[in-house]
Amino acid sequence: MSLPGTVNEVLPIEEASQLGYARRVAQRLAESVGLDETAAGRVALVTMELGTNLLKHADAGVLYLRAVPGRDCQGVEVLAVDRGPGFDLGICQVDGYSTRGTQGSGLGALQRQADVFDAYSEGRGSVVMARVYPRGGARDLPLGVMHQALEGETACGDGWHLVADGARLSVVLIDGLGHGEDAEHAARAGTRAFAQAPFDSPSMLFSEMNQAMTSTRGGAVALAQFEAGQGRLTFAGIGNIGVTLLGPGKARGLVSLPGIVGAQFRKVQSFDYPDIAGQLLVLFSDGLRSRWSLDDYPGLRFRHPAVIAAVLHRDFRRGRDDVTVMAIALEALSD
Repeated sequence: MSLPGTVNEVLPIEEASQLGYARRVAQRLAESVGLDETAAGRVALVTMELGTNLLKHADAGVLYLRAVPGRDCQGVEVLAVDRGPGFDLGICQVDGYSTRGTQGSGLGALQRQADVFDAYSEGRGSVVMARVYPRGGARDLPLGVMHQALEGETACGDGWHLVADGARLSVVLIDGLGHGEDAEHAARAGTRAFAQAPFDSPSMLFSEMNQAMTSTRGGAVALAQFEAGQGRLTFAGIGNIGVTLLGPGKARGLVSLPGIVGAQFRKVQSFDYPDIAGQLLVLFSDGLRSRWSLDDYPGLRFRHPAVIAAVLHRDFRRGRDDVTVMAIALEALSD
């Protein structure tokens, strides 16, 4: 399974007139990934319901849409993100409950329409995630990605690629220097080189990516390889991409060395982390502030990785650069 990086479709929801456009975008995305008419209709319904909830309960918010691969099929992810007052998820999933005097069928109906559903809510706002796959074909990946260009730009200077092969996983995140088309060109050159042989040794992969990025402005690169059978993670990084490994009761930052891949770096050094099966790996470009802790969000560590990535993106995005946040539950991602 080879997953090239794709950016999120960003749809601000500030007034009711934007809901129809969001529904049409969602339906087109569903059709583009091959969902049938029934599944595409469920995507449209989920999008409308989530957008309506943003207006009713938070006054405004953002919908993020993305094509998502399951283990054996394509689907669509819809994320609703707001900075509203929050809600009690357990109560709001009960049909008939409403905070605004409506029929109160929203979250319960959403859960029935979605193949994968999760949410997190507290005083800083809420994130609700729904994924729709072909009925009977949903085998979800424990992966969440928020991948967004700098506002006003069409090109994104961050790039990522993930490959899963049985019990092995290899993922790279690249931040091309600066932003815009030249940065995007650098990131794409690196991810293409990675995709040719994603399970080569880190030293070999960095050599190949460095060669591919030499004719570009270069960038920062983080590479992680996970062996589920052995429960071991191998990591190597050059530049300022942040990587955090979250285990029971502790979080540790993984060490990258200084330099620019495609321009200059003295060496690459890989580090092994044993016995980390079941932990959460978070990679993020410098478009996200590094001073965050899941300890400040009670219970978030146990939500779907897509919800975790969305909360971090909402609360720690700098807003002056491209930004990518990847959250990966370290387990076998494919059979």
